[in-house]
Amino acid sequence: MRIAEPAALRSDDGDGDRATFLELFFDLVYVFALTRISARAFEDLALEGGQTNWSAVTGGGKTLLLLIALWMLWQGTAWTTSRYDPHHLWLQVIVIIALVSAMAMGVALPHAFSSTGLAFAVAYVTAHLARSAILLVVLRRLQYRRLKLRMLITYCVAGVFWLVGALLPTDPRVVLWSLALVIEYLGNRFGWPVPGLGRSTVSRWDIHGGHLAERYQQFYLVALGETILVAGLTYTRVPIGATSTAAFAFALATTILLWRIYVQRAGQILGEAVTGARHPATVGRSAADTHLVMVVGVVATAIGYELVIEHPTGHNELPWLAMILGGPALYLAGRARFEYEVFGRVSPSRLVAIAALLLPVPLLLRVAPLLASAVAVVVLAAVAVADARRAWGRPPEAAAPPF
Repeated sequence: MRIAEPAALRSDDGDGDRATFLELFFDLVYVFALTRISARAFEDLALEGGQTNWSAVTGGGKTLLLLIALWMLWQGTAWTTSRYDPHHLWLQVIVIIALVSAMAMGVALPHAFSSTGLAFAVAYVTAHLARSAILLVVLRRLQYRRLKLRMLITYCVAGVFWLVGALLPTDPRVVLWSLALVIEYLGNRFGWPVPGLGRSTVSRWDIHGGHLAERYQQFYLVALGETILVAGLTYTRVPIGATSTAAFAFALATTILLWRIYVQRAGQILGEAVTGARHPATVGRSAADTHLVMVVGVVATAIGYELVIEHPTGHNELPWLAMILGGPALYLAGRARFEYEVFGRVSPSRLVAIAALLLPVPLLLRVAPLLASAVAVVVLAAVAVADARRAWGRPPEAAAPPF
């Protein structure tokens, strides 16, 4: 731990790319939080007790809002530790506050639109305000302090919508919380503009690209870990049979394929792409959106396999197929953009696979969910094989980011 010069940027020594133990500890909270996301979405998609497809859609939208809030907190913390030395005392305080807040949000998440909404909102707002306020106090360079002041003002404005929304019924709460997230996202995207204080250009932000890339990779692994945890817990609570075992096997195969497709090869050299780009912060900002899309796809896939393991031979529902096949399709869409960010191109296999997942949906409504999950495994396996064939016998492809 360091206490001198708390505003120092990350060092460029050999350990600069590595996440600290505290950052990894922070990530562990998200394993729990993502399982709460899956549990909440599963309840909406079970379609029991007279629920309709529209109920699943509205419930899924609310769950997605909560997932984005969790992501915004994680991303803000990751960018902070990628710009400033995380071994400094005040940076560690920021991470600990974010850790506690994320845990509180995860606990409050199942009933965030009813009894625990205020707890969820207070935890979220506290983490963002504390990070901005602490950095505003400890930073010494004027240009960094101005940025943190604009961030603090933006989070204060958005925080009003979070806290007021937490005191209102469900529908206006959804509207105000969505508006708060839009304010935060647009502020982040456009350099935290504030009237009278100007804005900053994202491409000129100082970041340690290798560290930020590693943090994205680690969060993706957290999402994959959540799929294993959900599949395993679901399999242990259902009667063991041939169909449930097959569904569990498909879930594990899907997780392995999602990992393989990510790391071949863009996932391995994301750090190289960020550090070698003309504007590293621009690539990092774009990769943040891309990883959010991929993580949403992975979480949706996990929810789909929870449904398949519990109802392997039941009657398919459209919201179920949206998870079983739409989840992998959304992941592949994000992975295609990820490939463009690293190499400046997109492999046709991604687009063909997305079509192969979505076009059979009308036919698969008439068959068991287990068959739909088998289709997802076959399509993802075909993508993994296509990636391996393209790389076979060739030198490793170097990063060529377009930014």
